[in-house]
Amino acid sequence: MTFSYRVKDATSGKHLVAMGNATNTVWNFCNEISERSARRSPKWATKKQLRDLTKGASKELGLPSQVIQEIIDEFIDKRKKVGRPKLRWRVSRGARRSLGWIPFTNQDVEIIGSIALFRGRKIRLWKHREIQGRFKSGNFSQDARGRWYCNIVCEVERQTTNRTHIVGIDLNHKVAAKCSDGPELPQARFYRDLEDKLAEAQRRGRKRQAQTIHAKIANRRKDGLHKFSRAVVNRAGAVFVGNISSTWQIASGAGKATVDVSWSMLRNFLDYKCDHAGVAFAEVNEAYTTQTCSRCHARSGPQGREGLALRQWVCSECGSVHDRDQNAALNIARLGCETLGLKGPGSLGL
Repeated sequence: MTFSYRVKDATSGKHLVAMGNATNTVWNFCNEISERSARRSPKWATKKQLRDLTKGASKELGLPSQVIQEIIDEFIDKRKKVGRPKLRWRVSRGARRSLGWIPFTNQDVEIIGSIALFRGRKIRLWKHREIQGRFKSGNFSQDARGRWYCNIVCEVERQTTNRTHIVGIDLNHKVAAKCSDGPELPQARFYRDLEDKLAEAQRRGRKRQAQTIHAKIANRRKDGLHKFSRAVVNRAGAVFVGNISSTWQIASGAGKATVDVSWSMLRNFLDYKCDHAGVAFAEVNEAYTTQTCSRCHARSGPQGREGLALRQWVCSECGSVHDRDQNAALNIARLGCETLGLKGPGSLGL
């Protein structure tokens, strides 16, 4: 679990900016060495080689040696993940500058009240909640408005639950998310509501105002998704969600609406919250879930583009009346139960 706290004073922010620039220097040095080594031989520069080459740089850069090692470790992990020796350069200035980032371990930072002691330097935080679990690692990160945050990763004991309630969730545009047991997340208008103000700020060249509006949109979106996902996890013993493709929806011309609902973020929130709460979670193939009757399983629902406008329909086989979105959510819950070998509760009609 990650606890994020905003850095309080501007003075600490200035020190963090300097250390962030030093972090970029270490990253870019590793990037250059890795690229050169790949040119000379099939073997890329190893973690040990990069650590040996950066020995003694701590004093010159103003970074603790442990932080430099953490930067190298992160570089090696990212390089391995993408499968190429050269990654993106981290730029400290200009229009394409990289947002500040300084990794640390539990040996580098000590949290005392609302103060983070970073190798003896006091950094005051807006501590809105207490830290839980065992402090493992973390980082200082910067957002687009230049604000710094202290992110602390803790190992929290996994909970268990004996709840048997199963929730299927259908993701769509008309309603951002519809649950099989009734509750729904209304259509997302986080971007649409502020689109005119954002366009005006951009036309007038008000960069700072535009950044503030973007941050407000992002915060509203995260707040809504956090509240919805928390409510679902708190009442469920198992959660299943459709695997709708955001990429396909964007390609089909629904770009703004798809980005605004942010299905990937919602699935991510549900995934880690279910994992922490001991709730089963899975993504299921949602193909034909809107066309299939959740009672008799006959594929008798509206089909094609013409059928998208029909929000309610009657099954021609058993005569059941269905709300399009809730019917799909019920089918997703049933498919999820089949995937994990669970028995669906009778309250869902499974």
